[in-house]
Amino acid sequence: MDMTARMTAHFDDAVAVHEQSRDALAPLLAAAADMLFSAIANNGKILACGNGGSAADAQHLVAELVGRFERDRLPLAAVALTTDTAILTAVGNDYGFEEIYERQVSALGQPGDVLVAISTSGNSPNVVRAIEAAHEREVHVIALTGKGGGTVGELMTDHDIHICVPHDRTMRIQEVHGLMLHALCDGIDALLLGDPE
Repeated sequence: MDMTARMTAHFDDAVAVHEQSRDALAPLLAAAADMLFSAIANNGKILACGNGGSAADAQHLVAELVGRFERDRLPLAAVALTTDTAILTAVGNDYGFEEIYERQVSALGQPGDVLVAISTSGNSPNVVRAIEAAHEREVHVIALTGKGGGTVGELMTDHDIHICVPHDRTMRIQEVHGLMLHALCDGIDALLLGDPE
């Protein structure tokens, strides 16, 4: 086995999926940045959820918004639904793991808020139920998926934005999700602060 060639192949594959995603998804990302900015500008908030690596991505997004991205600014209203172990374990124990995000969206979501729902497969039951709860609460949804979008893609309405990475391999999808989340943070900052000089 040539390990150097194997590692090189990872870079080549990643470059290819990033290029495909750029061509297919940039307009959707622009619309998503506008949606997130609009929620913030109108005293709304951003909720974010996912599982595993996607949970980490949800937390990363919220950290960039509440803290800072590349420039100093006021903190922005955002909540990662993945972090409160008392809620996660109580709801998981009493109602089931499928409801851990649904109940939080039902409790916290208000019309005009945005849920960023991240699922590489598009089939995570707890993310699906969070989206259903968001629709009931008139919360807009930005869904980040891959593998064709799965059930999440089928749930999207005209008021939502579905950004589906054109790939089937989980790690490649997650890599593009990370780039897209940074691009969204940059877009929000540009709308709030203008282009940096």
